Amino acid sequence: MSPEISIIIPAYNAASTIAASIQSVQNQTIQDWELFVIDDGSTDRTLACLQSIAEQDRRIQVISHTNQGVSATRNLGIEQAQGEFITFLDADDLWLPDKLAAHMQHMQFNHELAVSFGRVAFINQEGKLTGQISTSQLKDLQLADLLYENPTTTTSNLFVRRRIFEQAGFFATDMSFAEDLEWLCRAIWLTKGKIEGIDRVLMQYRTSQGGLSSDLERMETGWEVLMGKVKAYAPDEVQKHYAIARAIHLRYLARRASRLGLPPKVGVDFMNRAFQSDLRIWFRQPHRTLLTALVTYGRYIYFTIVKNKGKR
Repeated sequence: MSPEISIIIPAYNAASTIAASIQSVQNQTIQDWELFVIDDGSTDRTLACLQSIAEQDRRIQVISHTNQGVSATRNLGIEQAQGEFITFLDADDLWLPDKLAAHMQHMQFNHELAVSFGRVAFINQEGKLTGQISTSQLKDLQLADLLYENPTTTTSNLFVRRRIFEQAGFFATDMSFAEDLEWLCRAIWLTKGKIEGIDRVLMQYRTSQGGLSSDLERMETGWEVLMGKVKAYAPDEVQKHYAIARAIHLRYLARRASRLGLPPKVGVDFMNRAFQSDLRIWFRQPHRTLLTALVTYGRYIYFTIVKNKGKR
């Protein structure tokens, strides 16, 4: 009989972290699963590492294809999956041992539930906890809530009934940012399924100072692509929420710019445009808006003073 849970790990040049990620799967309290690890054309030792691990565990299947991007790679895994439930893990993230058990129990007690997720703890590149934990809304989530932010944080946090992919389709292969959020919006809207979180940390998300996470302009462009896709099937929702949702996203980019230590004017530009988009962000999460504004404009003022002193 096929296992109830199918796990999909897309891997690209992940030789330094993939073994730990797979170990976090093998450490699960639920052991009845199948794992598809798909090498997306890596140029390092990722494939060799995967093959060595798979030789020791018959539940692990390794697939390799030419580089096609993370969405196409995840989609290939979905096509291979046999389980009633499908879940994902990125090649540098980690699961806590009770993650699968918690989601299975959540699904069994909520038959209308389409997607389950949990809280996320953030770790740095060395795998050490940063002290930050996701605080997203967990219940009563509607499409409008997803336009404001991604409550799941990362694809590694998704636990999905297989039939939802059959009804709503797979991940969009023409997106390089927010492809998981685009799928969530589409799935919830088209299937009328319920998405709900568990109020416990179930995974650890590795943050990065480089790559896509730091490419703020690309993230802004990707967000606009997301809105365009949602508008195709829910135009009234996008029209109603676009301005304030854009303001919240720009506020996030301003906060991200400060955390990355980018030049202060970068954050100021994002924050200025956030206020220009919709001043209602002062009333939606006012504490976060105030704190982000203080840090963003405070950095700009401080560095301007320091810079001017240096010229004297």
